Amino acid sequence: MSSARAAAGEFLGSAGLATVVVGSGIAAERLSPGDTGLQLFENAFATALGLTVLILVFATISGAHFNPVVTLADITLHREKWSIAAVYLPAQVIGCIAGAILANLMFAEPAAAWSTTQRSGWPLLLGEVVATAGLIVVIFALVRTGRSHLAAPAVGAYIGAAYFFTSSSSFANPAITIGRMFTDTFAGISPASALPFIAAQIVGAALGWIAVRALFPITGKRVTVEA
Repeated sequence: MSSARAAAGEFLGSAGLATVVVGSGIAAERLSPGDTGLQLFENAFATALGLTVLILVFATISGAHFNPVVTLADITLHREKWSIAAVYLPAQVIGCIAGAILANLMFAEPAAAWSTTQRSGWPLLLGEVVATAGLIVVIFALVRTGRSHLAAPAVGAYIGAAYFFTSSSSFANPAITIGRMFTDTFAGISPASALPFIAAQIVGAALGWIAVRALFPITGKRVTVEA
């Protein structure tokens, strides 16, 4: 695949993901004021469905990573060229920022506003470690056992579930974490909280990588999914 097409796929898919996450969060706040549990369910349900669709749409263009730790895991597990990271990672981050801004504008919020939502503390960071490790295992267990065709619904289902079984509501993605700094709405995260979240995601990805190498040693085809 060409670098330009792959970069476009990662940009558009990441932008779509951020739009779904942020937009559904804003809608949930307005549709269910005062009911945080219902708001989280609405946000998780929309994200699970939207992510599944985005993976199916962009898998043949870029592999549908939409996530820096997925790209890095793919490179190291499957001996891909490191130049892929130079193309994918900026597209993912810029795409997530653009998607958050688009969602803000659709709901008549300021185009970009630093989030004031503090998400801090060891329990939440542990939640991000668990969420990201699980995501890496889900993706690469399927890819390395010849079941990558199941990855889109599996990743969507996992992320939707992880909204509830992790304390952090499962960001599990450094790019979307950066994008969510730009919205002071339900899905936002303050800049001060973002860096520890990203560090926890990197730790989780490393643990997931170790688990994949130990449990699924047979290398399959190049990854064709996100999260």
